[in-house]
Amino acid sequence: QLQLVESGGGLVQPGGSLRLSCAASGFTLSYYTIGWFRQAPGKEREGVSCISSSGGTHYVDSVKGRFTISRDNNKNTVYLQMNSLKPEDTYVYYCAVSSLGRESMFEAWEYDYWGQGTQVTVSS
Repeated sequence: QLQLVESGGGLVQPGGSLRLSCAASGFTLSYYTIGWFRQAPGKEREGVSCISSSGGTHYVDSVKGRFTISRDNNKNTVYLQMNSLKPEDTYVYYCAVSSLGRESMFEAWEYDYWGQGTQVTVSS
């Protein structure tokens, strides 16, 4: 059974850091593009970062230089290291897997399976 489980969210002060994890089971995530998205209540889900099967990494402008996506093939897990967090980074964060085989994808419709999400709150 294919499953994605996010963890690592929480409450952090502005300027702080968090590392989100996306653990996969039922498939080998290094064969696919894995994306991180975030969503506020009543808003559309927006792409933040993705890592392709070849290891290429991509980011939206708002997080470039602050967020880093990485993958541990041995643990079948993708991470999102988030530094210099801002209050506007407060969202529920989701990871997702795409079977389309494209290098860079930031649209929710391009992804097939999703995790349950983890809340990130940046506040003093």
